[in-house]
Amino acid sequence: MMLFKLSLKNIKKSYKDYGIYFFTLILGISIFYIFNSIESQTVMLNLTKTTNNAVSTMTKALSVISVFVSFVLAFLVIYANNFLMKRRNREFGIYMTLGMGKGNISKIILFETMIIGAISLLIGLIIGTALSQVMSIVVANLFEADMSKFRFVISYSAIIKTVSYFCIIFLVVMIFNVIQVNRCKLIDLIQGVKKSEKIRIKNPYICTVTLIFSSALLGYAYYKVTSDVSSIGTLKDVILQIVYGIIGTALLFWSLSGLLVKLVMMRKGFYYKNLNSFTLRQISSKINTTVLSMTVICLMIFLTICIFSSSVSMNSSLKEGMKKLSTVDIAILKSSNLPKVNEEEGEEYTDEEIEKSNIAINQYLEIAGFSINENLKDIVSIKTYKTKDVTLRDTLDVEDEGFDSKETLVKISDYNKIAKLYGLNTYELSENEYMIICNVKNTINMRNSGLKNKTPISIKGKEYIPKYKECKDGYIMMSSEPQNFGVILLPDKAVDETMVTSEILAANFIGSSKEEKQLIENKVSELREKLKGSKLGFSTKIDIYNANIGTSAMAIFIGLYVGIVFLISSAAILSLKELSESADSKERYRTLRKIGLDDSMINRSLFVQVAIFFAFPLILAIIHSIFGIQVSNMMLESFGRSGMLKTIVITSVFLVVIYGGYFLITYLCSKNIIKE
Repeated sequence: MMLFKLSLKNIKKSYKDYGIYFFTLILGISIFYIFNSIESQTVMLNLTKTTNNAVSTMTKALSVISVFVSFVLAFLVIYANNFLMKRRNREFGIYMTLGMGKGNISKIILFETMIIGAISLLIGLIIGTALSQVMSIVVANLFEADMSKFRFVISYSAIIKTVSYFCIIFLVVMIFNVIQVNRCKLIDLIQGVKKSEKIRIKNPYICTVTLIFSSALLGYAYYKVTSDVSSIGTLKDVILQIVYGIIGTALLFWSLSGLLVKLVMMRKGFYYKNLNSFTLRQISSKINTTVLSMTVICLMIFLTICIFSSSVSMNSSLKEGMKKLSTVDIAILKSSNLPKVNEEEGEEYTDEEIEKSNIAINQYLEIAGFSINENLKDIVSIKTYKTKDVTLRDTLDVEDEGFDSKETLVKISDYNKIAKLYGLNTYELSENEYMIICNVKNTINMRNSGLKNKTPISIKGKEYIPKYKECKDGYIMMSSEPQNFGVILLPDKAVDETMVTSEILAANFIGSSKEEKQLIENKVSELREKLKGSKLGFSTKIDIYNANIGTSAMAIFIGLYVGIVFLISSAAILSLKELSESADSKERYRTLRKIGLDDSMINRSLFVQVAIFFAFPLILAIIHSIFGIQVSNMMLESFGRSGMLKTIVITSVFLVVIYGGYFLITYLCSKNIIKE
């Protein structure tokens, strides 16, 4: 009982030292609960079956990521606890001097860990429960769910999961603490507070050469992943650029730690003004002893910014894409005039499949029991054509193997009909002209080279030349991902019925209300199930919406989850390093007071130190991110690019709130450590 009371007194006495530790624990517990309670939060929302499946997939993915997150948080808690243990070496030494055994000291630490863990879990879960209600609103907005049934929800499964994971983490912390105490010697505990890391003076010439080399290495990596990205063709090339970035970052911090004071000393008026000389030497000492930590922190912040920006940008692009893609209620693709054997794919068709392929889509649907007139309006039907006269080899004007696939051809009048329905641009062609519509960037670049050379194509002996020197945006089949790698538009007389390969029917559902459209959507779902295995491909506006909203939600939640945890980890490590340095420098600040300096000057010096210490990895991480985001956008090209301003604003808010919060708490705790 006496040891338990002593533990309580220790926590009350050292609560300011525990500030960062408490803040990290509470933040980690809250975030862990919020993202693991999403499934319970969505139960009350009136979601469709398809949307509910998307939420279920997302929550399963978050559960898997939670395992990774728990390891990151476990490392962070152990790291923070280790800092606190070092701060208390002298205290433990005094206990042993007064006759207390290591066993009793271990019991005190066990009680303290249990008390801190219980308080952190309680506060973290309360905050997490409150913020999870906000998350419910975010989920509802993402999935456009019915908020009329919204109510306050507590996820007991998320509470059990959070408590279980963090109890295991605290158990590991207890074991580490007991081992650490049992290994300590009395002399080390008493004198531990006087020990500090040995600072080695670096050769300024070597530092200068290293700075130039690291800058050149980073510049080369930036160039390779942006301007010269086409030369990166294998995973090995990608890994090599990552290695260059890591080495360049580490060498940059190493060289700056040796050059910082030398460079500022050249400006003697600034160097000897107020406490600038003391401040700069403190900063140089900190960077000098934390090169590896600064490198890891910088790279973690870089990953955080890229993850945040990519997920938010992807979410915005998908939302914009939904509006662009889902212009009609339904589009159906059906193969026509099937041959006995498909030469391109080597697929052999049955007589029944060949016979059915000659039936028009509207007749096919009527036979299957789906009335066109009762369910659809604004109906447009077009055909696509193929001929061995026009292949990729012909339009690209290349001789390479692998370009023998036949191009898709469409009459200009047919395209204009469906383009009007989709809300796309329409075009006109002369009798000897052709043009290409495409919406895949890499393919556009490849096709444009052929168009710029005015590459002609020949059909049934008649030659056609390109009207435009570049591809035009467009597509013929509405889908969740309209990957149109190229469709050639031709004058109507250029093709005939013998070349028909498929038919596309696009239309809107009869009715204006959401309920009426949903009834027809249900009929389409039944029809799709009934015709499973046939040569019909269905795509509806609701399909596109559900496919994109599921991907969008997955991107935004996983991005936020991992990004926030990485940001907490990097800021916490940086904060603990700064607090450790402040504790080691306490005697220096005492000396400043003895020679007559007031607290305002000392605190100003401390504020500048903490600010620069936090700014160093952040500034370099932002520079990395400028190029990293470009790489992310290239990788996510299929989702499009939009909402960059929104991305920057949201990322900045998280950086200010979390990183800025750690900076402020670090400064206040450091000020408390150095004061008399």
